[in-house]
Amino acid sequence: MQNIAQIIAQELNVREQQVSATIALLDEGSTVPFVARYRKEATGGLDDTQLRTLNSRLSYLRELHDRRQVILSSITAQGKLTPELQQALETADSKTRLEDLYLPYKPKRRTKGQIATEAGLEPLADMLLADRQADIEARASEYLCEGFADTKAVLEGARYILMERFAEDAELLRKLREHLSQHCVLESRVIAGKEKEGAKFRDYFEHTEALAKVPSHRALAMLRGRNEGILSLSMNADPSVDKAEAKSGSYCEVIIAEHFKLNLSTSPVDLWLKTVVTATWRIKIALQMETEFVSAMRERAEAEAIKVFARNLGDLLMAAPAGAKATMGLDPGLRTGVKVAIVDNTGKLLAHSTIFPHAPQNLWDKSLRTLANLVKMHKVELIAIGNGTASRETDKLAAELIANLKAGAEGEGQPQLAKVMVSEAGASVYSASELAANEFPDLDVSIRGAVSIARRLQDPLAELVKIEPKSIGVGQYQHDVSQSQLSQSLDAVVEDCVNCVGVDLNMASAPLLAQVAGLNKTLAKNVVDYRDTNGQFSNRKQLLKVARLGPKAYEQAAGFLRIRDGDNPLDASSVHPEAYKLVEQIAAAKRLPLASLLGNSDLLREIKAEEFITAEFGLPTVTDILAELDKPGRDPRGEFKTAKFKDGVEELKHLKPEMILEGVVTNVTNFGAFVDIGVHQDGLVHISSLTDKFVSDPHTVVKAGDVVKVKVMEVDVERRRIGLSMRLDEQPMPAAAPRHHQGQNKGQGKGHNGAQKAAKPAAKASAKASAKAPANAAMGNAFADAFAKLKK
Repeated sequence: MQNIAQIIAQELNVREQQVSATIALLDEGSTVPFVARYRKEATGGLDDTQLRTLNSRLSYLRELHDRRQVILSSITAQGKLTPELQQALETADSKTRLEDLYLPYKPKRRTKGQIATEAGLEPLADMLLADRQADIEARASEYLCEGFADTKAVLEGARYILMERFAEDAELLRKLREHLSQHCVLESRVIAGKEKEGAKFRDYFEHTEALAKVPSHRALAMLRGRNEGILSLSMNADPSVDKAEAKSGSYCEVIIAEHFKLNLSTSPVDLWLKTVVTATWRIKIALQMETEFVSAMRERAEAEAIKVFARNLGDLLMAAPAGAKATMGLDPGLRTGVKVAIVDNTGKLLAHSTIFPHAPQNLWDKSLRTLANLVKMHKVELIAIGNGTASRETDKLAAELIANLKAGAEGEGQPQLAKVMVSEAGASVYSASELAANEFPDLDVSIRGAVSIARRLQDPLAELVKIEPKSIGVGQYQHDVSQSQLSQSLDAVVEDCVNCVGVDLNMASAPLLAQVAGLNKTLAKNVVDYRDTNGQFSNRKQLLKVARLGPKAYEQAAGFLRIRDGDNPLDASSVHPEAYKLVEQIAAAKRLPLASLLGNSDLLREIKAEEFITAEFGLPTVTDILAELDKPGRDPRGEFKTAKFKDGVEELKHLKPEMILEGVVTNVTNFGAFVDIGVHQDGLVHISSLTDKFVSDPHTVVKAGDVVKVKVMEVDVERRRIGLSMRLDEQPMPAAAPRHHQGQNKGQGKGHNGAQKAAKPAAKASAKASAKAPANAAMGNAFADAFAKLKK
C-alpha cells in the first residue's frame, strides 16, 4: 500500500521527498506562509497554493487511515477478516469505497433480513440463488417456522436476505455509481401551488440536466429552492427511456442481475429473483444513490462557491492601497446626514462631524463650508465616499468641494485633493464590533463606519482584516455553503495575503498582527501592549521580550514583520533574521557596508547567487534574498486606480442601452462578473460578453477591484437587473427578445442572492443528455428485452 506522502506526491505531480519534508515541517508547527517563503530548499519550491492543497489532502488521508484501522479492528473482532477483504480495505482510496466495503460488517439495527437469517432462512435463499429449476413452493414449505407461518412469508424473508446481501456488495455499488455518474440526470420541478411564491426560481420549474455536471451556481440555486419548499429535486437513472417503458424497470436492475450472473428466464424461481432485483434497486439502493449523488453535487457546488469567494476575497485584499495620506471618510446618508471622519496618514482619527447636505435638511452650502474647513485644517489629500445610500449625491458634493478649493485662493498651498468611491461592504459590521468599541468607545457607531471607509482607501488589507471575511460579501450563495469550510478557506486567504504584503510592526493593529504567521489573537494583543508600554520596536529581536512569544513563534513571524528606520536596515525587508549573516557575508565580499547593498540594482545584478550557496542556504533562498535587497520591503500590490462614474447616471432609470460607462468589478462568479457602475445596483457582464474570445473561467479575464469599461445592454427596472457587456462593439438584443440573465443581486454582500438563471432551457438539457448517452438508451432497451419475458 502506498504511504500518504506517495499518494500526495502523485496527485500534485511532485517528488515524494518534497511532500515528506513539507509534512515534517507542518507537523513541527510551521505555518504555510513560512514554509512557502523560507523553506524552499526543503519543499523544492512548492508555492502556497500547493501547500494548502497538500495540507488539506494530508488531513483527509490521515482521517481515512484512522477510519481504516477502526474498520479493520471491527471486522477482525467479528472473525470475518479475510486476506482478500483486508487487501481491498488497505487499497481503498476514498471514504466512500471504505464504507462500501465495511457495509456488510457494520453493526446495524435489527433488519428484516437479519430476522429472516436468525429464523434459519438463509439456506433457502442460497439454494434458490443456485437452483433456478427448484420447486419454489415446495422448498419454501420446508422452512415454515415461528414468525414465518406460510410460504409467502418464508419467501419474503428469503427475499430480504438477498436484497440486503445485494445492496451491500461493494463491487456492485461501484458499477452502479459508475453508470449513474455517466447517465443519470437531476430533475427539478416546481411544487404544485408554489409557482407565484417561488417566482425567483422559475428557471427551475421544469429543469433537467446531467447530475454529475450541474454548475455550482445552478446547483446551489436549486438546493435553495428545495430548502424553501418551492422545488422538488429527484434523480432520474434512465433519462433516455420514456415513461411507459420505464415502468418495466430501470437499467440499473439489469446491472444488478448481470453482476450476480442472473440470466433470468420464466421459471418460478427466476420470476421470484426478478422481484428481488427490482426491490433491491427500488427499495435499497435507488434512494441511497439519489441521496449520495445529490450530496456529492452539493459538496462540489459548495467547494466551487467557496473557491470563488476565496479568490474574490484575495483580489479585494490585494487591491492597491491609495497610500499613507490624510483621508476624509464620508459615510453617506439622507435623513440621518453624512458622517465625516478625518484620519491622518497612519489611520489615526483626527476629527469627525455630521453634515446634512441632502433632503430633508438640504444644508448644501453649509456642508461645503464644513468640509472645506476640515480639508484645510488637516491637509486632506483623499476623500473616500461609501457606495451606499446617497453615495452619488454625496459624490456630487465632494466634486463641488474639490472644484471650489481649486478655484478659490484658499486652495493655494493645499495638497491636491481627489475623491474615490469605496465599497462599504462590512463597514457596519466593523462599526458594531467589539474591536471598534474598544478602539473608539466614545464614538457613535455611524462615525466608526466613516473611519473604516477612510482607512480602507488608505490600505484595504489593513482595514478589511478587522471584518469577518464572510461579511465582505464577494461570494455567491455564501450563506448556503458549509460555514466551517468557508471560514477555514477565507481565513487561509487572509493569512496568505497579509504575509505576502508584510506588516509594519510599529503601526499594525492587533487584528492585522493576528494574521501574521506564527501569531494569534493573544500574541498580537501582547505585541500591541508591549508597544504601548515600551514604545516602538527598534529591532526584530525585541519581539522575544513580548509575553508568551517564544522562539518558535519568532521564527515563524519575524520575516513578515517590518520595522522602518530601525537599528538594522534588513528589519524593513522580508529577509529573515536567520539569513542576516548571509547578507553580511555578501556585503563583506563586496567590501561595502550592509546598507549600501539595499536598492543598489547595478551592484546586485553583478552578484552571482551560486557563489553564496551554503549548507544552510540553497540557491532559491539566496536568489530570493538578492531580489529583496534590490527592492527592500516592496509592496506586491499593484498601482492604485479608481473608476470615474458618469455624471447624471445615478439610478437605474438613468441607464439607457448602448451607454458606455466605467465601473469597478465587485464580484466574479463562474457565469460572469458583477460591476458597480454607480447606480446602487451591480450589473452583470455574462461570461459570453467578457471578451471576443472563448472564456471558460471569468477569473482569467477580470478580478474583483478591476476598473473596466462596459456597455449597457439591457435594463429591467422592475426586477432591478442590468445586463452589461465588456465587448463594446456588441449590440443590445431587441426589446422583444431579452437576453438571459444569470440571477443577480444587489451589492454582492448585502446578504441576498437571487436564483441563478439556467444556461440552457430544460428541453435543450434533456435533448443534450439523450444525445450524449446513446449507450444509455441501448441499455434501457436491453433491460426491457431482459424482462419482457418475465411479464408473460
